[in-house]
Amino acid sequence: MKNVFHFGIMATMAILLVAQAVPAQADKFTDTIEIYKKSEAVQPFFKGAYGYAVFPTIGKGGLGIGGAYGKGQVFQGGQVTGETSLVKISIGFQAGGQAFSEMIFFKDKRAYDEFTSGEFEFDAAASAVAITAGVQATAGTQGGTAGASAGPATGKQVKSGYHKGMAVFVHTKGGLMYEAAIGGQKFNFKAK
Repeated sequence: MKNVFHFGIMATMAILLVAQAVPAQADKFTDTIEIYKKSEAVQPFFKGAYGYAVFPTIGKGGLGIGGAYGKGQVFQGGQVTGETSLVKISIGFQAGGQAFSEMIFFKDKRAYDEFTSGEFEFDAAASAVAITAGVQATAGTQGGTAGASAGPATGKQVKSGYHKGMAVFVHTKGGLMYEAAIGGQKFNFKAK
């Protein structure tokens, strides 16, 4: 009987710990969204997009061979519709490690459905726009790479738009890495 009582206490404590972790998880998504909402380059996408995916933290590292991984949530109509994960393996000239957040906006239902079909991969022509915490943004480049400028960017430097119905923004949280390509990122989606 005593063992059953101890098991009950342990189970209750575990449930309470898990319940407390869920709001913390939700907060990191909300916090990430708020960072992006401060960027003038991103604000129009919040107003006009059909939906979006949010990755609060993606870790990336490599030395010749590299990889990246992160977990996110997909939103449509202001509601979470599922969970997504990002995986990327790369080979080539790269060195260092970096943590960043990423948001992917879906222009319409077709782009949303393509991303949430189960497995999705960005092609080599995909590019991202890097934003800074100070609200200003930098430019995406050709060939699937993106980088941040040393100083604040002007509106003329920000040429963001949809590519095949999707627009990608990244925000560096820390680290230094020579390589920031999004081409080859693979996503899995699991509906809520």
